[in-house]
Amino acid sequence: MGGVRWAFRCGSWTPSRSEWLLAARCVQREEKERIGQFMFAKDAKSAMAGRLLLRRLVCDRMGVPWSDIRLERSPRGKPYLANPACSSPETMGWSFNISHQGDYAVLAAEQGLQVGVDVMKTTMPGSTSVPEFFRIMTRQFTDYEWSVIRRAGSEWEQLTMFYRHWALKESFIKAIGTGLGFNLQRAEFHLSPEPIAEGKVCRRTTMHLDEEEEEVWAFEETVLGKDHHVAVALGPSHTVRSVPPPALTDPPPSFTFLSFSDLISMATPLFEEDSAYWENFQKKAEAPERQRLIATA
Repeated sequence: MGGVRWAFRCGSWTPSRSEWLLAARCVQREEKERIGQFMFAKDAKSAMAGRLLLRRLVCDRMGVPWSDIRLERSPRGKPYLANPACSSPETMGWSFNISHQGDYAVLAAEQGLQVGVDVMKTTMPGSTSVPEFFRIMTRQFTDYEWSVIRRAGSEWEQLTMFYRHWALKESFIKAIGTGLGFNLQRAEFHLSPEPIAEGKVCRRTTMHLDEEEEEVWAFEETVLGKDHHVAVALGPSHTVRSVPPPALTDPPPSFTFLSFSDLISMATPLFEEDSAYWENFQKKAEAPERQRLIATA
């Protein structure tokens, strides 16, 4: 069974009352409550899409009934299927990861490999200049990486290269489940000579870990929409010893875009409707406009 690469356009998703309340009924209760605590609607939408992507994967590719899915997070935040009763050849060895930032939520999954995914949107620093932003972030990249970033051209092109490197580093950290304690300068990326673009997946970028090239790790890169870099890290699994390091003979899979109907096509509501959840979401949607009016008053 091949790998899975899914994407959802949460930035352009404007859920109706019925969609939002149905989505809330199709995730675990604690997930619903956590999503309800976000201050802004865009963050709540992204988090909801991420949970629905995970549940759709487990139901569709692992054959676990929606109502039996129990997802947990490792101490460092990596999602995993927690149901011992669901162990089977179909569920064994799967690694999956999600990311949401900017206008997209993305999922990557493989059987027999460690997987991490990250999406980053290129944006100008909100409260400082680009040089000052880079100064603040100096310790996150090696001297070699900074030389590549600063040679990129204009400030916008340098930021684009910065976020491309950042997505690569985050994908690796998320794959190994290390978390914030990992020294990002240990992982140095040497980018593919071919440009990455929307609709094209590149798998020629390499990583040096502690100054040694890592041949058992592969990195896929692509662009979604405008200015969104996506990186997928693929490495050897600690639990499935029969699977070799990533095979690079097959073309890397492209991301498939799912609609909201796709996300819930296999879903089963887990509890009763909570009308107050919609009212809370509407307040989140109104919050950015209130802040804009206050700022311009």
